[in-house]
Amino acid sequence: MPSDTADLPLQSPGPDGLFVPKVVAFFCNWCTYTAADMAGLSRMDYSPSVRVVRLMCSGRVDPQFVLAAFRNGADGVLIGGCHPGDCHYQEGNYKALRRVALLRALLSQLGIEPERLRLEWISASEGEKVQRVCNEMAQQLRELGPLRLASPGLVPAPVKDAEQPVEPGRPSLGALATIGQEAS
Repeated sequence: MPSDTADLPLQSPGPDGLFVPKVVAFFCNWCTYTAADMAGLSRMDYSPSVRVVRLMCSGRVDPQFVLAAFRNGADGVLIGGCHPGDCHYQEGNYKALRRVALLRALLSQLGIEPERLRLEWISASEGEKVQRVCNEMAQQLRELGPLRLASPGLVPAPVKDAEQPVEPGRPSLGALATIGQEAS
């Protein structure tokens, strides 16, 4: 059964010593979280590396939440919401859809594979879909490998360092840390 476990450490090696991806899942309270709860009550197994964060609506997923998840060590982010037309807040899932499209473009510009961010519509009665989606995402992240950012979880680098990735093709932590802070 899922719980609000975002404060638990995301690092956990697999029993066989292989890479275990860390997934932060932002689930809508009314549909996807309820489906995850049903999956747990039905004893459906899904990847234990998924950490669920319950939100009232998928439209409340702020892009900074997603960037913070990556900055703090997540290998992937899953957003789950009500099916289009079924949102308890009328248009929250459409807002989530627009934000995910923009976030994928931003992640791509930062050198992060857009496949590390996934949006799924899952109704309260679809516990088996939660199981399938979580397992598929964990498998896809295993194939992509760990996300390597410069110093995840540490104090951000100055903005001038944000332009120079630590490894070719890998974004620096400073690039993620400065997004959304211009208005501050």
